[in-house]
Amino acid sequence: MGPRWLWGLRRGLILFGELAVTLGLVTVLLATYELWWTNRVAEANAGDAVSALEHQWDQQAQAQARSAPTAAPTPGVLPGASPSGAPARASGGGSWHVGAGGAGINSMARDLNAFAVVRIPAIGLVFPVAEGVDKYKVLNHGYIGHYPGTAMPGQQGNFAVAGHRNTHGEPFRHLDRIGVGDAVIVEVSGWDYVYRVDSILPQTEPSDGTVVLPEPYSTDHPSSRYGYRTPGRYITLTTCTPAFTSLYRMVVWGHLVGQQPRPATVGA
Repeated sequence: MGPRWLWGLRRGLILFGELAVTLGLVTVLLATYELWWTNRVAEANAGDAVSALEHQWDQQAQAQARSAPTAAPTPGVLPGASPSGAPARASGGGSWHVGAGGAGINSMARDLNAFAVVRIPAIGLVFPVAEGVDKYKVLNHGYIGHYPGTAMPGQQGNFAVAGHRNTHGEPFRHLDRIGVGDAVIVEVSGWDYVYRVDSILPQTEPSDGTVVLPEPYSTDHPSSRYGYRTPGRYITLTTCTPAFTSLYRMVVWGHLVGQQPRPATVGA
């Protein structure tokens, strides 16, 4: 049989091995859940939200087209307004004219599950936007979250949003690949808005709340190269950095360069 202490040591090693294997399996399952399953579920949810929104918008546009006067508005120009400034070019082509801003937004309920779609062609991003930046109520469902109290798309002020860098759909996974001059397109009911990226703040503290002000800038990085110092129509994208951490925040700023009515999809 051998000494009793040797038998006890053998039993202890076996128990330790069993616990280590169990812990390893649990760790693998948790990692699989966080890095794969949450992304799959959130991406599917986000895709469904985008499809549902676009279908709803197409139905609304077709209904309005059927009841509209015979005189059609000039493409790319706001109803009742004339073009102002030179048209800007956005990714995907088409002429854009800066007009009143925010048309079609005020009538929208801010408590809709999703009220807009953000597209960034340069990094292949297409995700819905919902009101709020709560992790459990909004961001973990694959949405980009709109900071409450900030401007709506196209309006004067700052349309500020947040999104996960990793897990739960990770809409801003490749935000670090965006460049100055890239287009950020925000689609809402009846209108598309295009912003041009002006500056990128690679890292700042989570407490740097001035980055979402109506005239956004960084308190921690007050250089004039970051943010704005005059009123305008801006967009702010925020996410965690470095990847797989929530230690700091990355911030992308842009300004509105144009807008145009959303055409109804034929046969929708």
